[in-house]
Amino acid sequence: MTLNELRYIVAVARELNFRRAAEKSFISQPALSLAIQKLEEELGVQIFERGKSEVSVTPLGVQIVEQAQRVLEEAGHIREIANQGNDQLSGALRVGIIYSVGPYLLPELIPKLKKLAPEMPLEVEENITNNLDALLRNGKLDVIIIALPYGDTGILTQPLYDEPFEVVVSNDHHWADRRSIRAQELSAEKVLLLDSGHCFSNQVAEACPGLKRKGAEIQQGTSLETIRNMVASGLGITVLPATANSARYRSKLLKVIPFANPAPSRRIALAWRKSFARGQAIEALAQAIAQAKISGIRLLR
Repeated sequence: MTLNELRYIVAVARELNFRRAAEKSFISQPALSLAIQKLEEELGVQIFERGKSEVSVTPLGVQIVEQAQRVLEEAGHIREIANQGNDQLSGALRVGIIYSVGPYLLPELIPKLKKLAPEMPLEVEENITNNLDALLRNGKLDVIIIALPYGDTGILTQPLYDEPFEVVVSNDHHWADRRSIRAQELSAEKVLLLDSGHCFSNQVAEACPGLKRKGAEIQQGTSLETIRNMVASGLGITVLPATANSARYRSKLLKVIPFANPAPSRRIALAWRKSFARGQAIEALAQAIAQAKISGIRLLR
C-alpha cells in the first residue's frame, strides 16, 4: 500500500469517474486503474463498483476512502514538520493560482513577499480552479488563489480583494467613445471569452445573462492576452478583470470601458487545507498581497 494508491482512490471517490480522476491525478487512466486494482487485491476487498457508465463506492470502500484521506493529511504533516522545523517562513511555499489572476498579481506580489519572507520562495502552478482544487486536496499544493465561491468544511478561505470587470473594445468599435456599458448590452456583440473550463468565463456569463442565451455570438480563447490581441485586431469585444487593464498591459489599439452600476465583479481569496501546518506562511502571503500596489481592486483587509 502506497500513498499514491491512497491518493488515487480518494480521487476516484471524489470524481466517480476513472478518466477524470486520472486527469486530476496527472497519470494515465490505465495506470490509475491498475494501481487501484492492485490495492483492492492486497486488501482483499472491493472499493469501487464499476459499471459501464458509472462508478460507485462500496459501503466498505467509503470507510477506506475516509481513512485514506486522513492518512494523506497526516503524511502531509510529517513532511511539513520535517522540512520546516520551527520556522514556518523557511522553505518553498507551493502556490496554485488561476490563469486570470497569476500574470497580473504575481509581479506586484513577489517583491513584497521577498521582504516579508526572504527565505520562502514560491513554487507556482497556474491552472483552472478544478485542477487546483485536486492538487490542493491531494497535498501537492499548500495554498491556492482562486475566485469565490469555493471550498467546503475541509478547506479554509480568506477573502483578499474585490475586482470589477471591464469591457475592452478596439479603437474603431462603435462603443469606443462610451463612458459605460450595461451588462445586458453585451449579448448584441461578438464576445471573446476564455475557454469554458475557466471560472472567469463562467463569472462573466453569470454577470451578463444575455451571453447564455441560445444564439449569442461567443468565441473562446486560450488566454486573456491572446484574447486582448484578437480584440485589438477588430475580431470582437471582451470582458477583462480590472487588474488585466492596469497601465503596464494597456494597448494604444484598445479602449477600456467600465460597466454601469451595479458593475459585475469577483472576489479573490486564498484557500488552504485546515490541516496545513504553516499558518504563518499563509499570513505572510496574505500580508504581501495587501501591501502590493495592485490597481483596480478593493482590498478587504
